Amino acid sequence: MSIVPSSRTNGGTVTAASPAHDAIVAGRTALGIELGSTRIKACLIDVDDPATVLAIGVHEWENVFADRRWTYPLDAVWSGLQAAYADLVADVERRHGARLETIGAIGVSAMMHGYLAFDAAGELLVPFRTWRNTDTGAAAAELSDLFGVNIPLRWSIAHLRQAVLDGEPHIADLASFTTLAGYVHRELTGRRVLGVGDASGMFPIDPATGDYDRDLVRRYDDLAAGSTPPLRDLLPEALVAGADAGTLTPEGAVLLDPTGVLRPGIPFCPPEGDAGTGMVATNAVAPRTGNVSAGTSIFAMVVLERPLRGVHHELDVVTTPAGDPVAMVHCNNGASELAAWAGLFGRFAEASGSPVSSDAVFDVLFREALDGDADAGGLLAYNHLAGEPIAGLDEGRPLFVRTPDSRLTLANVMRAQLYGVFGTLALGMRVLAEESVALDRMTAHGGLFRTAGVAQRFLAGALDAPVAVGETASEGGAWGIAVLAAFRLSSGTDLGAYLDDRFFAGAPIAVADPDPADVAGFAAYLDRYRAGLAVEAAAVASL
Repeated sequence: MSIVPSSRTNGGTVTAASPAHDAIVAGRTALGIELGSTRIKACLIDVDDPATVLAIGVHEWENVFADRRWTYPLDAVWSGLQAAYADLVADVERRHGARLETIGAIGVSAMMHGYLAFDAAGELLVPFRTWRNTDTGAAAAELSDLFGVNIPLRWSIAHLRQAVLDGEPHIADLASFTTLAGYVHRELTGRRVLGVGDASGMFPIDPATGDYDRDLVRRYDDLAAGSTPPLRDLLPEALVAGADAGTLTPEGAVLLDPTGVLRPGIPFCPPEGDAGTGMVATNAVAPRTGNVSAGTSIFAMVVLERPLRGVHHELDVVTTPAGDPVAMVHCNNGASELAAWAGLFGRFAEASGSPVSSDAVFDVLFREALDGDADAGGLLAYNHLAGEPIAGLDEGRPLFVRTPDSRLTLANVMRAQLYGVFGTLALGMRVLAEESVALDRMTAHGGLFRTAGVAQRFLAGALDAPVAVGETASEGGAWGIAVLAAFRLSSGTDLGAYLDDRFFAGAPIAVADPDPADVAGFAAYLDRYRAGLAVEAAAVASL
């Protein structure tokens, strides 16, 4: 079980007479585009040889905090998509000597949840509200009570209901709302649809139908009668993996490729969320499998064999791209604070006259953490740049705390920071353990796991479970949606069997079993972490 190797790691240029060149020219390819929190990435694969990544394109971007809300301007969405696609085209030319004019199938993925609201003409009514916003507490609590299931602050329906409760003027003109992936897909194809995995982060899905839960839709319509149109009119159509989700329109082709080279008519798979693409990229779509994705946020997905016994604010139930129920532990804060500390040490190296690359800084600091005490020497790190609902925090204040008798060493500082990335996640995973949810394997991906054997080992200790990492774990999401695009072209109907047979049979992985000392050390750290949340809350209230 592994993520397939990226062509960027292979080096060299494939000759024009190669099978890869012929596949590109003939359009026997699949393109995945993922709008992540810090990067927009395009990944082209060969549908006949799907374990081969043909080319990669990347554009970096960042969210902005405006009017006390996290957002991305829509202009940045399109300039970023065009830049990532142009980078991909250049990589195709450089590696394969081919001109990218057509593609077998395309898929779009993006950060889940959030709120993009449109009027009847398709015009945006208010700035895009991302998953990171935590000002929907009243609505989330009301809906959780009404539905009898946990509705987190970041879910799209919570954003809609909060706007109604707040009497926002735009509600009077509301004709539809969707996620970022749904919006981009609509602009490229003209279809107002969403993959069921992404749709499950907008509104609860009934696993029996693969569609929005009819009873809960009725309850919401009764609650919101007179304030908004019927909910089904507002929501995008939910589609399972492999379904026909439209084709690239002439207008969409120019949006993606302003040079006019890309031809319209290319089939699309249903647009999905980053959680769904992470499950695909780690082959975690079958019951008793799970994955952890670490980036700006960090979340764990565990495919369920049975419904949860109770309702827990730490857990929300979404679905795989095929519609199977998944318990999700989503934390708003991931590796951003860790990256800030790495930047601090990188600047020190530069100021000292010995500059090193960013990757080298992370590698040195991560390996130093291996020499830290198992409990991080009594040090404590909170990575809360934004609010963290699982920890009961509406806003974030990154903190580094120690007592007079703590052991302040570089190794312990870095181990505490790495433990801090997993702290809130571990709180949620403890709840899953109390639910007796069975888990055969957990696979991790994201840039945090690029340095082999460090974050992976600490995560195994935090979860007290084996953690697998593929060869290119930092490149999973865009590849995952490319695989879903390839699945759109296949004749199969079972996504799990398709992944097993075409992508993961015999693929190499590295597995870290939990070290008993790490398990005990992290448990001690987590006890301090839980107790110290009062300090974090005081910082939010005071600073």
